[in-house]
Amino acid sequence: MKIVIVGAGSVGRYLATMMVRENLAVTLMDEDPGNFEEYLRENYDLLTYRGKPTSIKDLKEISAEKADLFIAVTPHESVNITACMLARNLGAKSTLARIDNYEYLQPANKLFFEKLGVNHLIYPEMLAGTEIAESLKTSWIGQYLSFCNGAMIMIASRVRAGAPILDKPFKTGYFNHGRYRIVAVKRKANTIIPKGDDEIKEKDLVYFMTMPENLDFVREQAGREDYDIRNVIFMGGSRITREAIYQMPALINKKILERDKEKCYQLADKLKDTLIVNADARDIEILKEEGIKDTHAFVAATSNSEANILACLAAKRLGVRRSIAEVENVDYVILAESLDIGTAINKKFIAASYIYQITLDADVLNLHNLTYINAEVVEFMVKEKSKITNSKIKNIRLPAEVNIGGLVRDGKGFIVDGDTQIQTGDNVVAFCPATKIRELESFFR
Repeated sequence: MKIVIVGAGSVGRYLATMMVRENLAVTLMDEDPGNFEEYLRENYDLLTYRGKPTSIKDLKEISAEKADLFIAVTPHESVNITACMLARNLGAKSTLARIDNYEYLQPANKLFFEKLGVNHLIYPEMLAGTEIAESLKTSWIGQYLSFCNGAMIMIASRVRAGAPILDKPFKTGYFNHGRYRIVAVKRKANTIIPKGDDEIKEKDLVYFMTMPENLDFVREQAGREDYDIRNVIFMGGSRITREAIYQMPALINKKILERDKEKCYQLADKLKDTLIVNADARDIEILKEEGIKDTHAFVAATSNSEANILACLAAKRLGVRRSIAEVENVDYVILAESLDIGTAINKKFIAASYIYQITLDADVLNLHNLTYINAEVVEFMVKEKSKITNSKIKNIRLPAEVNIGGLVRDGKGFIVDGDTQIQTGDNVVAFCPATKIRELESFFR
């Protein structure tokens, strides 16, 4: 498969790296050759080209007409749309444009953009805002992913002292109750795919596959308390902040602390049910004045990862139990996890997962990145004669470290075990290291 990516910003570079590791033929184009230096030093096997995404001559130079997927992810929406239109008319099989206007994503506009030559649209800030809004639905869940209209969910939660699941070897059968399946455990810098002798330890970040009706049971097993999130403070009125607020329930009291006075006026026009305060959320005295002690959750979604992490640490020190930071630097994501600030959101991880899904041949309905570990959660629709239906799970030699957690059949969720026989038409949800996705995909074609 030939992939052309125009725009070597954070999303474009990460996406190129991800696809090169999958042995896809990747060409990366940008007007600024400085954006390529890091990747040339790392000797990634990709072609780079300095050129304008809206130049027909430059697009022909990189053989855009031969692209199986042409991806435009520059910071400029109009450039991305124009580049996709040109590439599609030159002969590219499929195109995708990064946008920053939610209106374009409405179903009624899909056909309009396809006629223009833009097959797919992606708004990373909206995807990140959605993940924040989902994370704020519950007080004790770090990451919440929903599949098949909510029939199956995957959650990440840190296990606290006194939890019933602590120090129980998996081989004892303690976890064989069918109410959840633990598909992965993050312990410090290590990711563990549970086997017979493994145990859950205090402060482990545990990934559970379960059904909605079992959430309270999972919470009790993890030793977590639940409380209602009613008051939320956001640091900065970024696009991610706005998209998160658009998707949050009206009953939650929302407040934005924004340093830029002019931006405060703009936010006030767009967010009628949100209190906008012209203030710097990095100032601890300001946080105290704005009622941080009565705040249930604090969200820092500015463009400054360091400031977001430090602000969340300050909020937790002041008594906030739930914090979420937008963190773009991969090294800082690891730092945020080790500091136990709560949830780290990385929009390029989220966007890359969405785009990567388009390159797969099997019927992949959802693909989500797990922020703290280099892995994805994938939802497959099982086709007739797929290899996965040939035998019970225990008799199928799946790729190493792949863990099928659950399936949805006729709208009802079930936990998968070794004796499960997957059938045509099932929706299967699997935990999969990022490097194993294509290998796993072959079982569902």
